[in-house]
Amino acid sequence: MKLIATIQQYDTSMFIWCMARKHLDQFRRLSRWISRSGDGYLYALLGIGLHFSGIPEHHLFLYTALIAFLIERPLYFVLKNGLRRNRPQEALQNFRSFIIPSDKFSFPSGHTSAAFVMATLAGYFYPSLLLPGVLWAALVGLSRIFLGVHFPTDILVGMVMGVGIACASLRIFIA
Repeated sequence: MKLIATIQQYDTSMFIWCMARKHLDQFRRLSRWISRSGDGYLYALLGIGLHFSGIPEHHLFLYTALIAFLIERPLYFVLKNGLRRNRPQEALQNFRSFIIPSDKFSFPSGHTSAAFVMATLAGYFYPSLLLPGVLWAALVGLSRIFLGVHFPTDILVGMVMGVGIACASLRIFIA
């Protein structure tokens, strides 16, 4: 338990450091838009577009992404509701987040895990999208910190979870 308390202490310190950045107001406005890009609506639109494209490579990407999300969403839900880690607003005195999150708990970040699923799969099927995809996914994760709804380790675990699930779905579907 001492290890968990130490991790929580460092995590809180990193969160407070992020919140104390001088130009946070400018980044916070941008963070709302970046965070919204990871809400899931774009994934659905992309899936519809890929489905109707008629291109087999696009269909393979779509099917692999569907498998990945059939793994990621239930795992995310079980972890978040099983571990029940409070969001920064509930965990820290005198702190208010800048948006109202859609659920109560923070660990892991679902926005981040989903974004890294998409970035990893897009990079696999379309290598030129790997760098921009990973950059976008990282910005989605950072935006969740700067909006005050996640601690840094929520983002880190979401990233690892997203990449791991994407790789697992590739092994399941491609192998």
